[in-house]
Amino acid sequence: MSGMKEIREHIQSVRSTQKVTNAMYLIASTRMQRAKEALERSRPFFDALSGELERIFQCAGELHSPYYFEGDADDDSQAGTYAYLVVTADRGLAGAYNQNVIQETLRRLEKHPDSRLFVVGGNGRRFFSAHGISVEKSFLYTAQNPTLPRAREVAALLLDLYDRREITKIFVVYTNFAGAEAHVRTTRLLPLESERFVTGEGTEPAMRRIRFEPSAEAVLASVVPAYVAGFLYAAVVDSFCAEQNARAAAMDAANQNEEELLRELTLEYNHERQGAITQEITEVSAGARSRQNTGKGAMQREHR
Repeated sequence: MSGMKEIREHIQSVRSTQKVTNAMYLIASTRMQRAKEALERSRPFFDALSGELERIFQCAGELHSPYYFEGDADDDSQAGTYAYLVVTADRGLAGAYNQNVIQETLRRLEKHPDSRLFVVGGNGRRFFSAHGISVEKSFLYTAQNPTLPRAREVAALLLDLYDRREITKIFVVYTNFAGAEAHVRTTRLLPLESERFVTGEGTEPAMRRIRFEPSAEAVLASVVPAYVAGFLYAAVVDSFCAEQNARAAAMDAANQNEEELLRELTLEYNHERQGAITQEITEVSAGARSRQNTGKGAMQREHR
């Protein structure tokens, strides 16, 4: 019976764990849906900003702006201090979500050691601290509650360093969430290049007549802060959705494993219970036969 007791306790423990994983699955799914809806509501504004940048690059002609680079801005061999904003989660239990972002960051830092690290999320902060990698600034609570005001705060800090020439490039390492798939992406925020915004189509005559006052450089400088903040917000929300999706998948896999374990434990319990019942029946039958044999022996002795 001690074996049956242990199995019952194990079954109760698995069922308790299953309640937790089920709750975490539902919470992750709900949070992901809400974040996607918030991003969709803000997308038209940032699409308009991208359209404005496209008009500037198509119509302004030659640009002389610190926010614009003409050439291969993705060349990592270029001198200067790079800034990497790394978006991780505050917590674990999300599969390989955090590890993938961290490994991409380490690869980037190895290619360009002269870099300053900015981290969103407690998981990344703890990893870099444990491995002796200096973190310039860690943004608390941003990963679990991505909002546009917080994205503006991060953008303002990075732009201030960029304007003071303390950093020459700004990169964002985040997880791009596209449907059910997610993959780590590194995107250069600044300096901008026209190829990212200008399509291969020719410039329309009406657009050639656009004038920028006081100058195209001034208009670009006024648009860049909103664009950077919008991109950061979208990157953090994308990462948040990918995190919740990874956590939901991990919890769903845990639920399936728990169901399988419960089936195995139930079979084992039934087997033990069947064995115990069989043993009891055998013992009762043996006792009855023993009493019957004892009675027959007594009767035979009386007849003698």
